[in-house]
Amino acid sequence: MKATGVTRKIDELGRVVIPKEIRRNLSIRDGESLEIFTNEDSIILKKHSQLEQYDDISKKLCDLISSIFKANIIITDREKVLATSLSNNIFGKYLNKDLINLIDNREEKRNIEKLVFDECVINGSFSAVPIIASIDSLGLIIIESCNEYSINLARLISKIISEKVNIY
Repeated sequence: MKATGVTRKIDELGRVVIPKEIRRNLSIRDGESLEIFTNEDSIILKKHSQLEQYDDISKKLCDLISSIFKANIIITDREKVLATSLSNNIFGKYLNKDLINLIDNREEKRNIEKLVFDECVINGSFSAVPIIASIDSLGLIIIESCNEYSINLARLISKIISEKVNIY
């Protein structure tokens, strides 16, 4: 555990403010959910990913799309790769700012020539479609190829995942 040197008082309702610098460094947005854990005399806050609990579905979708449509696909949450059909070892790698901006802006993008996950760079021709459930943008479907067929396939996968999240 890393010490920050920051202390805060708990108010009468049991609230504590997480300093802006820490929220910025950890990319914690206003309204974002945090999981709360305890460990002996410690309270641990962890960013909550709604999609992480559906990683089994994400993996199955990647395998199906890859085997049936021969298309490489990457499924992410707001921070990292949850599933992929690519042979690169990018599972669990973190997204770069450009991909995070697509999620934040709920933006589709075609003709992405380079994807960056941590130190791993993947060159090709990719399209990205956000996963939007309820009112939140939860992640991305990234598919290799930029034709209308592959974009629609990415939109379909996004819709399947968002419907699954909305049910629960």
